[in-house]
Amino acid sequence: MFSDKANKIFQEVIEKYHEKDTVDQPFSNPYDSDIELIEHLLYRKCWIDTVQWHYEDIIRDKNIDPVDALKLKRQIDASNQDRTDTVEFIDSYFLKKFKDVEPKEDATINSESPAWAIDRLSILALKIYHMNEEANREDASQEHQLKCDAKLKVLLEQRVDLSTAINQLLEDIANGDKYMKVYRQMKMYNDDELNPVLRGK
Repeated sequence: MFSDKANKIFQEVIEKYHEKDTVDQPFSNPYDSDIELIEHLLYRKCWIDTVQWHYEDIIRDKNIDPVDALKLKRQIDASNQDRTDTVEFIDSYFLKKFKDVEPKEDATINSESPAWAIDRLSILALKIYHMNEEANREDASQEHQLKCDAKLKVLLEQRVDLSTAINQLLEDIANGDKYMKVYRQMKMYNDDELNPVLRGK
C-alpha cells in the first residue's frame, strides 16, 4: 500500500537526519528522480520537514541572538516555500498518474489533495519520533514519561487512521469514485509583485 511506502521512507529520513542531528548537514537523496520519482519526492519532503522541525526548536530559544533569530526566520520562510513547492510536485505526480482515469458521474472531490494529506503524514512521523524520545528520556520524571507515552499511543493510532484514509483516497481516485482538483497555494508574502513591502523596495 502507498502509505506503507511513505511511512517507511519518512522513518528512513528521520533516522538519517538524527545520525548527525544538525540543521546545517548536507542533504543527499538516495532515490533517483528519474526512476523512483515518488520515492525521491517523499524523501525530499520529509527532509524539509525534519530540518524545519529543528529550526522551530532553535528559534524558540529565549536567549537567541536577535541577528541569528532574523537569519533563522528567513531560513524558516524559505523552508516553508520549499515544503509547499514539494507538496505541489507530489500532487503533480498523482495528477499525471491518474490522468487517464475517467471520473464516474457521481464522483466527488476530497477536501484536500493526496499530497496535502501526505504532508500531514510526514509531520506525524516527526511527532511520533520525538514523542517516543520523550517517553523514554532517562532524565525525565516518571510522570513526564507516562504522559508522553499516552500521547505517543494516540499519535500511533492517528497514523494508522491517516494512512488508511490516504490509501482509500488514492484507491477512490484510481477507481473514478473521487477526482483530483488541485488548487495551488499562491502564497503572496514571498512574491515581489504581491507583497506590498517587497514591491516598495
